[in-house]
Amino acid sequence: MIQAQKGTKDVLPQDSYKWQYIEDKLRKIAAEYGCREIRTPIFEATELFERGVGETTDVVQKEMYTFKDKGNRSVTLKPEGTAPAVRAFVEASLYSEAQPTKMFYFTPVFRYENVQKGRLREHHQFGVEVFGAQSASLDAEIISLAMRVFNEFGLNELKLHINSIGCPHCRKKYNEALKSFLSDNLDNLCETCKSRFDRNPMRILDCKEEKCKEITKGAPIILDYICDDCREHMDKLKKCLSALDIQFEVDPHIVRGLDYYSKTVFEIINKNITVCGGGRYDTLIEQIGGPEIPAVGFGMGLERLILTLEEENINIPKPDLMEIYIGSMGENASYEALKLTNQLRKLGVKADIDHVGRSVKAQMKYANKINSKFSVVLGEDELANRTAKLKNMNTGDIFDVNIDNYEGIYKIVKNI
Repeated sequence: MIQAQKGTKDVLPQDSYKWQYIEDKLRKIAAEYGCREIRTPIFEATELFERGVGETTDVVQKEMYTFKDKGNRSVTLKPEGTAPAVRAFVEASLYSEAQPTKMFYFTPVFRYENVQKGRLREHHQFGVEVFGAQSASLDAEIISLAMRVFNEFGLNELKLHINSIGCPHCRKKYNEALKSFLSDNLDNLCETCKSRFDRNPMRILDCKEEKCKEITKGAPIILDYICDDCREHMDKLKKCLSALDIQFEVDPHIVRGLDYYSKTVFEIINKNITVCGGGRYDTLIEQIGGPEIPAVGFGMGLERLILTLEEENINIPKPDLMEIYIGSMGENASYEALKLTNQLRKLGVKADIDHVGRSVKAQMKYANKINSKFSVVLGEDELANRTAKLKNMNTGDIFDVNIDNYEGIYKIVKNI
């Protein structure tokens, strides 16, 4: 038997309602903040992620699914959603329109990493990206959108951690201080971090190797090195979050795992598990070939969100699978059942019939199994009289209906 690849998971029909419910709610919330949906290709030129995400990140160095296509071009299954959204923003010249541009997306992302709880090699993200404004108030708005999502689902024991990782100007001073701190232990770092030491020492702070984590304990804090502009931005963010009644904690150890971040970075944590992360990336659009335009955004994993809801015993309501099951006895009745089903579906009723030749008794058992709200059985008498008994499967109530009066049946089924 051929099985799904390690780190991938099927969403079966009995579980897909959870995804649909969550996605519908996320679309609604995003729209309230003025965001519109974008959909980008599942693979991009590898250069996009090398330039945007950063050649010294774990994502680019260790985790990307990269291959040559038949034209000998290097392409990569997207490992995150921001860089493709930026590429689309630049390619379509959306920067020439009135700003800010607000967008959201649902996307699969691919990372070859150890399979974790709620984190697969193919997982799915909900992301929000906003281009064209540098105000800290926008950072706060994006954070409030993310917090709103979790609150809407009933997750209230959340912790918001914020930090500033400065801009390219002040980060140079910090990198020198960090290199000075690490230099005595350079030989003890993992091979990947050794290669990062000169090119991008801040990435060493994000290493997952235990020996590197131990070495970086007590490392200089970037907040002690940020410039006046970055410090002012951070102070304004705090004031905006306070104005929105959002509690936060300044965590100087957040650096995030992608190189494009500048100034604000944040994480939302539920019981020691990061459920959302994001920040500002004011230089990424220019790095990818566009004009100098600021931006901010976040991403959250949908698998992890669903897992968190389940662990918190937060119920996702199941939709009605079937509203009416139309049973039949005999060939003529089966044609009439097919016709009636079709007419009710046109009116928006979830309706079904027998397709496997069950007896009437078996048909009603099946109607119970699929939790149909109503059932009706058509036979020779019902066809002759054009009337039938419509039964409420939950209460046992019986309604006499004209099988040609589709609107009448519709109103009973819909309780109108």
